Amino acid sequence: MTDINFSSEIGKRALARLENEQVAWLTTVSANGTPMPTPVWFLWHDNAVLIYSEPDTAKVKAIRSHGRVALNFNSDEHGGNIAVIKGSAELVAEPPLLSSIPEYVEKYRQGAESLGMSAEQMAAQYSQQIRIVPDRLTGF
Repeated sequence: MTDINFSSEIGKRALARLENEQVAWLTTVSANGTPMPTPVWFLWHDNAVLIYSEPDTAKVKAIRSHGRVALNFNSDEHGGNIAVIKGSAELVAEPPLLSSIPEYVEKYRQGAESLGMSAEQMAAQYSQQIRIVPDRLTGF
């Protein structure tokens, strides 16, 4: 369960973005300490962020060795509406297929089609689920 207060002004804005944004930036840390921001598709589900990834990516390797991550959204055109969510990421050992989560499939149907992929093809390629439980929110 998340410790974030989503009833504060910043919390409400962050929750709305978790529920509605298409892309967020996931920042992991490499073995040598280099921050590695990566744009990701995600779903806010049961007080956690679900991300599906190809299994052999740098972000998966980084999470395997160090599970602390940050997730942030683009600012508005004036540099406002900042939300940075920090939390613990886990690699789910035997996750449900992406194609078995209707909300995820519907949210990214057009994106998958633009890549020439069906939900089943996307599920086969992006088979590693990353589950992030947020524990801290900063923003302005």
